[in-house]
Amino acid sequence: MNRHTAMPLALAAALLLAQPTQAQMAPTAAQTAAYQGLHAAAARGDVGMLQKLVAARADVNARDAHGRTPLHVATFARQRDVIRQLVQARADVNALENDRYDAVTIAAVADDEDTLRLLLALGARAGQVTSRYDGTALIAAAHLGHDGVVRQLIAAGAPLDHVNNLHWTALIESIVLGDGGPRHQATLQALLQAGASHALTDRQGNTPLQLARQRGFSEMVRMLEAAGAR
Repeated sequence: MNRHTAMPLALAAALLLAQPTQAQMAPTAAQTAAYQGLHAAAARGDVGMLQKLVAARADVNARDAHGRTPLHVATFARQRDVIRQLVQARADVNALENDRYDAVTIAAVADDEDTLRLLLALGARAGQVTSRYDGTALIAAAHLGHDGVVRQLIAAGAPLDHVNNLHWTALIESIVLGDGGPRHQATLQALLQAGASHALTDRQGNTPLQLARQRGFSEMVRMLEAAGAR
């Protein structure tokens, strides 16, 4: 993630492209093939196998070499029936893997609204601080323009104005890491309507309105001005 005036936008974008890549460190095909026990059941969506292992007192919060629990694996694989069974068996729905991502952020980055909806219904927290950027699922989703995910997270009480260690909020990321297109516009509008601050600045003191003007995002400039941004 970036900072614009002091850093060229191309470099800023390259820096921030690392965020979703890290969030989406799904198990590789080789890792999946090597899984055993609950991790294998989670990856394959094998509810019967999972139930047998749980009955035999398998550890529902066991970790693979990357710190992924079976629930993380099931979230990457979009195995929602497995997610339900794991949470019923008292799996930690808010566990962080080694790169400090939780299931909510994994689903948010994947634009997987159905899995996100299930996780939130099962008690997952919308506002957990995650990743090496000390961000949130809302910031990651805003960065990527996943407007439906953003609306879900807002409704679930995600903190609107959390500032990550790059000194960016979700609203700022929707501008500086977006393409100015319809989904990033919808993301910005959702954040503004929810009451996200358009006065918080980046590390160089740039307001969201100034950043939108710098990027040439005229529709975002219009939206911010209509909301009273300066």
